Amino acid sequence: MNIQRLLYTLQIADNALILGHRISEWCGHGPVLEQDIALTNTALDHLGQARSLYQYAAQQFNALTAEEKAEVFSSAQLQQVISSGAAIDEDDLAYLRDGWDFRNVLLVEQPNKDWAYTVARSFFYDTFSFFFYTALQKSSDEQLAAVAEKSLKEVTYHLRWSSEWIIRLGDGTEESHRRMQDAINDRWAYMGELVKVAALDKQMLEAGIGVDLDAIKAQYEARVKMVLDEATLTTPQINWMQEGGKEGRHTEHLGYILAEMQFMQRAYPNMEW
Repeated sequence: MNIQRLLYTLQIADNALILGHRISEWCGHGPVLEQDIALTNTALDHLGQARSLYQYAAQQFNALTAEEKAEVFSSAQLQQVISSGAAIDEDDLAYLRDGWDFRNVLLVEQPNKDWAYTVARSFFYDTFSFFFYTALQKSSDEQLAAVAEKSLKEVTYHLRWSSEWIIRLGDGTEESHRRMQDAINDRWAYMGELVKVAALDKQMLEAGIGVDLDAIKAQYEARVKMVLDEATLTTPQINWMQEGGKEGRHTEHLGYILAEMQFMQRAYPNMEW
């Protein structure tokens, strides 16, 4: 159960880190200054959530037995640190794991493309996060519950921001409506993985640690539909969803993200500001 708790913590942290990195790519490129700053601050919120969770994950990992530690990661550079007997920290988890050791959903690693695609991706994730963190506050794991309580304040703002943009673009001009609908149609196939119950989700729920994804699924889908209806957007009728991120199977986009994000630390090991 120790390893499962660690992986569950990483699953939540990886979602926040990868989406935060994606959103940060808009810094200096937003359509107007106000929204450039707003989105940059949102990226920092996600990074802050990820840091808290990675710090907790590092504590969990360092408390494992040597045999348990050998089972968790397969990334070569991180394994070198582990084999040396040194304790790992939040930076090791962010910068020394390869793609197959990341457990984020596929949605968060999708490219920004344009403003509509970015808004659609954030909207799906923000809607899920609102209900997820609300439920996680009741976790028997006090540290996860504390992170959830703190993060919920930020997530509430994120959801309001992305919902307002969905409505503004969907119920705007003919062109903004078309482009927002195209973005929703494209991102839709990735939104279902957020509430897909993987084996780890089930184990953590049974242990009283995790969130009941089946219970929040209806709330999640209802909130999404309500906003899309207000935005005069059509709900896509797709009966299948992309998945695999929670098990370490990712799109090619994650590799490019990690190559950029991890380059400095891998090129200059143990570098500090």
